[in-house]
Amino acid sequence: MTRIAPAPLILRGQTFDAAHPAVMGIINRTSDSFYAPARYEDAAAVVASASAMVAEGVSIVDVGGVRAGQEGEWVDAAAEIARVKPALSALKAALPDVLLSLDTWRSEVADACAGLIDVVNDTWQGADPTLVEVAAAQGAGYVVSHTGGLPPRTDPVGVDYGPGDAVVDEVVSVLDARARRAVDAGIPAERILIDPTLDFGKTTLNSLALVAHTERFVALGFPVLQAISRKDFVGETLDLPADDRLEGSLAATAIAAWQGATIFRTHDVRATRRVLDMVASLRGDRLPLRTDRGR
Repeated sequence: MTRIAPAPLILRGQTFDAAHPAVMGIINRTSDSFYAPARYEDAAAVVASASAMVAEGVSIVDVGGVRAGQEGEWVDAAAEIARVKPALSALKAALPDVLLSLDTWRSEVADACAGLIDVVNDTWQGADPTLVEVAAAQGAGYVVSHTGGLPPRTDPVGVDYGPGDAVVDEVVSVLDARARRAVDAGIPAERILIDPTLDFGKTTLNSLALVAHTERFVALGFPVLQAISRKDFVGETLDLPADDRLEGSLAATAIAAWQGATIFRTHDVRATRRVLDMVASLRGDRLPLRTDRGR
């Protein structure tokens, strides 16, 4: 397979590409997220965790205040702001060089966090059509997602994109159109991340196909984010609970990285960092840190 040179992601003077892929570490300001070790109760715990992630090689820290799926409590915008803004403020003060991402679908939440964030991670395919404009006004990066048109916090039921790999064509088309809309809103292409959004509005077979065809998204000419870590498609494929999905997540990460995805959202920073660096060296994009053997 001819490898495609991925488009770089450039945020606050930092460049991420095939030679320098980015690890996006997950911090959830929730009590009910599906993976318990990523839940943090207060700003002090958030800063401690993010500091540990920095030591492990994180590039971006992604902070969210609402569980993605429909299980758990409903969280309104005011409560979401109360969860994420203090955490982002604490991170900005303690780790000023770390890039910060806000995981939300609400423009009022992103607006309330102005000056604190480098990326708006729009997790529900533009459910709030003004969110992209808020990101543009703040000079932030923006994640374009695909959720099959489902409203926020809706779990997929009866999903059918058609036979074979039809889901890949559908997701490519939607991400391309929404990325072009983000450009039209004033966000430079190097700050637009496209995310096939595994599990959201998709079956396990859909998500497997999207990872296997990562190069189709890379070919759109925007940096590609893959959020693989411990998701249900990994769990169903291997019949494992969230706590036991690390190896499956890393296998999928290696496949997507080989094809040119350069940003990976993960609960497991150290392991993901090592996998990405190894894949980058196998691709020929990154030199080994040592080459003493045989000399």
